[in-house]
Amino acid sequence: MTPDFSLDTLGMFCPIPVILTSKKIKELAQGQILEVLSDDKGIKKDMPIWCKNSGNTLIELLEEGNVIKIYLRKTA
Repeated sequence: MTPDFSLDTLGMFCPIPVILTSKKIKELAQGQILEVLSDDKGIKKDMPIWCKNSGNTLIELLEEGNVIKIYLRKTA
């Protein structure tokens, strides 16, 4: 998947990755894809909840070693 933007939150712990995601997605146009990189395991439960509450779409959540890659589509 080729995202329109990538947000590196490696080394940061929740809620910081979710807060930064919320700020960044506001800069995107409708339909664009944001990739969020994190190594905080808590993001696996926090990001789907944030997507549901914000109205944005969680496309995919992948784990590659210690890195969690989350792909979101701006739909709200």
